[in-house]
Amino acid sequence: MLCAAATALGGGTLVLTGAVPAAADPLSRCTATKGAVVAVDFSDWGGKVVRGCDATPTTGYDLLHEAGFTTTGTEHDGPAFICRLGHKEFKSGTPHPKPAQEACRLTPPATAYWSYWIAPPGQDHWTYSPLGAMSHKPKHGSVEAWVFGPTDVGGSTGGPEFTPAEVRAGGGTDPGDHPPVVEPGKVDVKAADAWLRGRLTEGDHIRDEGAESANLYQSAHTALALAATGGRSGTVDRMKAYLAARTEEFAYPQGTDKAPSPLGAALLALLAESTEGDPHSFGGHDLAGDLGRSMCTAGGTGDCVAKGDFPAVGDVETQALAVLALHRAGRKAPADAVARLAAHQCRDGGFSATLMRDGEVCLYSDPATTPYAVLALQEAGGHPDVVVRARKNLRAAQRPTGAFAAYPDGTTGDVNATGRAAQVLRVLGDTVRADAAVSWLSRQQTKPGGFGAEEGARDAELYPTWAAAVAGARTSLAALTTKRPDRPEPPTDPTDPTDPTDPTDPTGPSKPTQPPATGGNPPWRPGEGPDLKKGTRYLTSGARLKQGHYYENAAGTGFADYGLTIDGAYALAATGTDNDTLRGIVDFLDGRGKDASGSGRTVNDWTGVGTSHAAGGSIGKVAVLAQAVGRDPRDFAGHDLIAALGKAVCQKPSRSPDRSCAAKGAYRYAPSVFSQSLGVIAQLRAGEKAAARTPVAYLRGLQHSGSGAWPSLIPSTGDSEVDSTAMAAMALDLAGDRASGKAVAKALKWIASKQLRSGGFRGASGDSVNSTALAVQGLSLAGPKYKAQIKKARKFLARQQNTDGGFNVAAGGRRGSDVRASTQALGGVIGTSFGTLARSLEGTEPQPPGGSAGGPGSTPDGGGTDIFTPGGGADGGTGGGSGGPGGTASDDTPTGPLASTGVQATGLALAALALCIAGWRTVVVARRRAARGGAL
Repeated sequence: MLCAAATALGGGTLVLTGAVPAAADPLSRCTATKGAVVAVDFSDWGGKVVRGCDATPTTGYDLLHEAGFTTTGTEHDGPAFICRLGHKEFKSGTPHPKPAQEACRLTPPATAYWSYWIAPPGQDHWTYSPLGAMSHKPKHGSVEAWVFGPTDVGGSTGGPEFTPAEVRAGGGTDPGDHPPVVEPGKVDVKAADAWLRGRLTEGDHIRDEGAESANLYQSAHTALALAATGGRSGTVDRMKAYLAARTEEFAYPQGTDKAPSPLGAALLALLAESTEGDPHSFGGHDLAGDLGRSMCTAGGTGDCVAKGDFPAVGDVETQALAVLALHRAGRKAPADAVARLAAHQCRDGGFSATLMRDGEVCLYSDPATTPYAVLALQEAGGHPDVVVRARKNLRAAQRPTGAFAAYPDGTTGDVNATGRAAQVLRVLGDTVRADAAVSWLSRQQTKPGGFGAEEGARDAELYPTWAAAVAGARTSLAALTTKRPDRPEPPTDPTDPTDPTDPTDPTGPSKPTQPPATGGNPPWRPGEGPDLKKGTRYLTSGARLKQGHYYENAAGTGFADYGLTIDGAYALAATGTDNDTLRGIVDFLDGRGKDASGSGRTVNDWTGVGTSHAAGGSIGKVAVLAQAVGRDPRDFAGHDLIAALGKAVCQKPSRSPDRSCAAKGAYRYAPSVFSQSLGVIAQLRAGEKAAARTPVAYLRGLQHSGSGAWPSLIPSTGDSEVDSTAMAAMALDLAGDRASGKAVAKALKWIASKQLRSGGFRGASGDSVNSTALAVQGLSLAGPKYKAQIKKARKFLARQQNTDGGFNVAAGGRRGSDVRASTQALGGVIGTSFGTLARSLEGTEPQPPGGSAGGPGSTPDGGGTDIFTPGGGADGGTGGGSGGPGGTASDDTPTGPLASTGVQATGLALAALALCIAGWRTVVVARRRAARGGAL
């Protein structure tokens, strides 16, 4: 990339200097297996090759500085774009090229710039770096080189005129320390199933030792656990029949003319819902109806402590189970009952074990109650802030072993609390954490198959086994079912007033709204829009989606293109055609997203979150994805992205040469309107209206007063662009104030006026797929008004879809499917704004590592058709190969912190923005942590 690649013009013999630059690590500290060596070739100015050592390498950028070199970036691209290099061993440290040769204001030309080459341990040839110096993380034993001059886009011409072997110094045989990778453990659900069956009396109920009658409470829980471990079975059917015959005893102990027992009614309703029964007709009673009607309408009367309680309930767990049962029965849980449950959140984010009176404050939460409370609130909806706080509590409470303790700050794991926590973590989308909890549970399972209550217990008991069995089956009380996946769901009436997702319900959320899970059946006639199934097959093929998790930014390198990967996730979220693959991508990113390159680079390196070089647009892009799939943006990939966005809001413009802040209200290092819009959307979706006030005002101020359009870049380049205008309109549509509303209306009118006769919209590549898809998203903000334009645009997109399912970059040119254009086409054609996009991942399974999710079109060998990608590498859609000079993105825009659409950067500037800025933020933080001995 621009931060990376080119030839040395000076020929002849390599002259290596052994002198130690000031403050540099001695070369003797770098061996064949320890440290990294960098060589910089000054021969273009009659100098020599100077090399230096970094004994504790973190990034290529850091390597230069630790080796005694000085660097200068460009005013346009920032410090990550290496424009000048200097060292005391050459011309007393004067940086080259000098200002008379290169001003370093704009991106240098492709014929004269510093290029970056790498040779990992054991490699005896140079590779043109696919990443910028701030993103690349050299391993111990690596050597790197910087040469000045020209090179082509992929680094196939030019390069150092010396070999890596000539740069390497010393021997060294110090072995590396590679800790073993521990595979997640799995609960033996068959053994658990057998153990539970062995506890039954007469094969259909649980009876306490010495008792003459059944323990109906334990019988109901055991039946639920057996439904999880063994699915539909004769045993489960017999238990259900046994309990149904005793419904009045368990659920109506005071008589059928009285309010039901909330616990008995809730458990039997959940059992019916989980085993293909009817909670409105179980044992001859409408359990769900009676439970819902029994809710207290006032407190201080009879068995009612407060409004929203269920009669005689004294614990939060029962309140939660009742709410959950009503939700699962398709009967909207009364808002007062849900609010009453939410009111029991403690100061630490967890939930009280006991029901409190109004005005009481919970100081200490109960780890076993918290999961069921969160499960019910997550399913019932209406209290997202409470769920966010509770999720933080759960994450903080999980021990390094994966376990949860029985009480706050406990030092040993508790099976019951851990089993319940694993259930809700999976529902919340925290698959990695849920799997860690299950792994710990697997180590607590006794040889007979049951579970003890405490860590290391040898004797199994019923109550901890229930939660552990359900968690081990990778389900929860919110999703448990014995229905086989191939059984069709009964048709539902979209006008059913009992539908809990009824959009007309004034108590329900109006935003975000989930687009229809099309299943490949889009809301248009054949030929009037793209084939979503074919498009999904293209995007999820193993030839493009590596290991089912990410798209590469350079063919064959293994480096993840995080921006493109998120675009792919947006597309799958919009169409709903492959939620399992979507889950795999989200899990990959939420787990910090280490790619297969071995560089250690993560999505956090791409955003720079937590460093002084954090990029607001990139952080916003990740946060919006988290919000779209129900994850917590305040705890995603190990960071509070919303807090980071707040910190990235500029309080004033920065002064040259610092280009981080364009103006007050801009986000730091947000180079485009697209980036600014993503930050605004993320903050507004998180409810941060006050924090977003100045970013909203700044974004609104960038709109051209006459036309209503927005420019592409920040600071404004004065152009008018469909992509950026559509994106800004989506952001301001969330603001809700009158000024923003007027700005949106004006923007949409301008977008509609720019539609071409073909139905498409013009972008940097011509009659552009990207621009057309974004125009559909923008115009859909006022869908009825622009129905004709949207229909025409969808037909245009349909014509640009190829037989492999992918999309052309633009009409009129060479046809060939492009990944980036395809992500935007599928993500935009549905017409759902990024501001309201929501896709539930409930019931999905993450794809296994090392392969695609098995989504439509995936092949065993990961193969696929050869794809032509304009501007560079096959399949990647990132163009420019490794991002070298002169490369252009395969669509209208670069990768990195810029959005995948909206920036018409070209040539060397695009390569610089695409790859250099992405790594530019990791510099100082990594070095300081290493110096302190901390984790990187």
